[in-house]
Amino acid sequence: MPHLSARALLAAATPRRLALRERGVEIALLDFGGSGPLALAHHANGFCKGMWAEVAHALRGGERVAATGARGHVAEVAHALRGAVRVVAMDARGHGDSSRPEGAHAFAWREFARDLAAVAARLAAESGGPLALGIGHSFGGTSLLGAAHERPELFERLLLVDPVTPPARALAGPERAEHVAQMVDAARRRRSEWPSRAEARAWFAERSLFTDWTPVALDLYVQDGLRERADGSVELKCPGEVEGAVFAQGEALDLAAWAKGLPQPARWLWAERGNFPLERYEALAGAMARARVERVPAGHLIPMEQPELVADAARSLLAGG
Repeated sequence: MPHLSARALLAAATPRRLALRERGVEIALLDFGGSGPLALAHHANGFCKGMWAEVAHALRGGERVAATGARGHVAEVAHALRGAVRVVAMDARGHGDSSRPEGAHAFAWREFARDLAAVAARLAAESGGPLALGIGHSFGGTSLLGAAHERPELFERLLLVDPVTPPARALAGPERAEHVAQMVDAARRRRSEWPSRAEARAWFAERSLFTDWTPVALDLYVQDGLRERADGSVELKCPGEVEGAVFAQGEALDLAAWAKGLPQPARWLWAERGNFPLERYEALAGAMARARVERVPAGHLIPMEQPELVADAARSLLAGG
């Protein structure tokens, strides 16, 4: 992967907002440009649209750009991103620059899936046809599965990047409930503000969660995942209470029903150092018409650790592999 500037990549993308009035939310997008097939990407819980910048860059065979001096390199990056796959990334409700609805069920995973389907429908209408590819990471991959179940005609192919796969309710024991409760509690207690972006980055860099991230991925999170306040300090755009609410409401899903019979060619990327049983992926993929599981030597946060690996899988899927 070439050396990239996170600031330059974000500056070269086009931000926009979609008012989904029927859904009661506004969804923020980043359009990374390109004239080729259209891919819609959805991030993991607690993260943001900007995390797809390295994958988008790789999908265009982007040229090397300097890691500093961002504004002077915007034109160079924009030139590098012309052609190839056009990636549009979205912020989920309550995340990034999207709106945050209220109510006990606002963060049910079916709502994320329906938002994703609504965004895909708008983009498909604009482009005159179905999206060539849906890409979803972690809970974004699970949401993509739900969106494709609801509106299968909107997606020609699906790339599910280590999606969250809660066990069926009948198989979920007390250990699972305890695990979810721990995730919810950890999210709600997560630190959410820092005196500056530089101090936030230094704090993140010391945490094990970010150990295997590329330096650019960490910069992307600092640039797009934090909001600057009037006094110059910064805060997470997705607060811990939202991240925790998402974790808490992921257990009511019937993924087998979502996966059953989906007709699109689909690829499930299973992280060998991730958190989910391979057998669960194989069973869900087996319920789909044209899906297969690919093992990848990575942790759960694949797009931030090995963006080129995700881009390779997308290219292969688009080429019919």
